[in-house]
Amino acid sequence: MALLTAKTFSLQFNNKRRVNKPYYPRKALLCYQLTPQNGSTPTRGHLKNKKEDHAEIRFINKIKSMGLDETQCYQVTCYLTWSPCPSCARELVDFIKAHRHLNLRIFASRLYYHWHQEGLLLLCGSQVPVEVMGLPEFTDCWENFVDHKEPPSFNPSEKLEELDKNSQAIKRRLERIKIPGVHVQGCYIDILCDAEV
Repeated sequence: MALLTAKTFSLQFNNKRRVNKPYYPRKALLCYQLTPQNGSTPTRGHLKNKKEDHAEIRFINKIKSMGLDETQCYQVTCYLTWSPCPSCARELVDFIKAHRHLNLRIFASRLYYHWHQEGLLLLCGSQVPVEVMGLPEFTDCWENFVDHKEPPSFNPSEKLEELDKNSQAIKRRLERIKIPGVHVQGCYIDILCDAEV
């Protein structure tokens, strides 16, 4: 498996509300780990959006292409830089419903919360729960999906702690979105809610 560079991890899993200069595109990236319940070695990989498909659709196609034994149960953990859009959320839910031998957990670094709440609500109300990445998930992603041959230009421990600290407000946003009948509309209201906490 090709590994991410430390720089890619740092830039793309960055969960700050605003990006500092120099500006860079925040891309959709999905890291997955497929673990058979029989204790076999996990399969890992990462995918990014391509012009024709989002990373989530490429992930579904990748899992389908593996020809997994449907009598065997698998734990699948995905770390995403952005939470899935409504279309990808529907595809993920349909995929898992059709493949009951897979138990999928999604952790996102950032949320498309203000215009993609429908996708988050669909996932949260199904067998595909979505949560915000915290220190354990950022650490697991760093340890298992990043190439450590070259020393990073930053202190990894400090970076992981910063990501965890930033994730606290994002977790509160997701919890508000999950509350039935309560929908956070747009960035402005969400900023006001954060100020009140």
